[in-house]
Parts: sequence; structure tokens; C-alpha cells
Amino acid sequence: MPPRFRSAVEAQIRTAQQRGAFDNLPGAGKPIPGLMEPDDPMWWIKGMIRREDVPVGAMLPPSLALRREVERLAETVRPLRTEKAVREHVQELNTRIRRWIHIPVGPQVVLGPVDVDEVTAAWRAERTPTREPDPAPPARQPRWWRRRP
Repeated sequence: MPPRFRSAVEAQIRTAQQRGAFDNLPGAGKPIPGLMEPDDPMWWIKGMIRREDVPVGAMLPPSLALRREVERLAETVRPLRTEKAVREHVQELNTRIRRWIHIPVGPQVVLGPVDVDEVTAAWRAERTPTREPDPAPPARQPRWWRRRP
């Protein structure tokens, strides 16, 4: 760096310091985060996952993601409105499970197709409302023209 350029930069820094541009900066007086931690080649990935709040399920291998989906199947089909939608959802899950069984990728876990009729029956049993007796109708008020003396 030529000395003339260096002195121009240093002059700008000095004037900014005198104006107070560097006062009350965030992190002032605090150690640099991660400076003393061991060197991690994946530091930027871990930081992005924390910053972007990426769900852990998105990072699972296919076999574990399918296993988790089977375990949470009752919660997944609960908001579906029709039996046809429940059957289609379970059949689509079974298609993905069969595809994984043919070409297993990731850790080997015990995983088999889900019984569509069993899931549908559980969904139907949960959806049947328990009928409560209708409340008594409210007492009828006399009409306003009959209330006059």
C-alpha cells in the first residue's frame, strides 16, 4: 500500500472516531464469537441452520424421515375431511415406503407399508361425534304488546 493512500485512509478513520461513528457499536468490548473454538469446516452450515431455523426433520435420511412420518400418521390425517383423502394420503406414504424398500438409502430401519383400512378405521372412530342431549329451549318471553296493562 502506498504511504499516501494509507495516510488518507487513516485520516478518514481518525475523523470518524472524532465524530463518534465507532461509539456504541453492537459487540463493542465483547470477544469475537467462536474465536477460541476449535476449527470446524462446517461452521457456516451450522450457522445457517441456526439462523434460518431449519427443522431437524428436513435433514433426516429418507428411512428415518419415513419412520417418523409413520409414527405421526394419526396426527397427520386428523385434519383431513374425507375418508378418500385419508386413504390417498396413506397410499401415497405406502408408495414412498415401497420405493425405499426396493432401493434402501441411508440407515436400515424396520419399515413396512401401513395398513390403509386400519388407519381409516382409527380416523373414522375419532371423527364420530358423541351426541349430547340438546339443551332445553329458552323460556319464551311474552310479546311486548301483551305485556301492556
